[in-house]
Amino acid sequence: MKITKKKLIEELNKDLEWEYAAAIQYVQHASAITGPQYDSIQKELIIHAQEEMAHAVMLSDQIDFLGGVPTVDVEKREISPSSKEMLKQDLWGENNAIARYKERIGQAEALKEYGLRRVLEDILIQEEEHKRDISNAIEKS
Repeated sequence: MKITKKKLIEELNKDLEWEYAAAIQYVQHASAITGPQYDSIQKELIIHAQEEMAHAVMLSDQIDFLGGVPTVDVEKREISPSSKEMLKQDLWGENNAIARYKERIGQAEALKEYGLRRVLEDILIQEEEHKRDISNAIEKS
């Protein structure tokens, strides 16, 4: 399907919903995760939450710049009584974000929105870092 600016804005708003959800989920998980094996990742989850909110701001600015209205809707959040399951939920979210941003980068490129592409690439780098952090924590648990 050929990408249009309107469709790109819709997809960026969906990405924004996922960023809001990730930030909320990370805050909850950082507070609820228990066990000494999770001490280091607990601190990292707070950093992830802050970075996800920074991504939300970056996306909001880009959506506005493209002529859209940034959403205030929030995508699905996951909670669990199991610390390991929380990390698996977070890992799913990072894998989802990575896939979405790879697609979005191609769409921005197709529309010659090179500034947007660069912003999305910067976000992607952090999402891949989050994935590594969480994967390492799951392996150690």
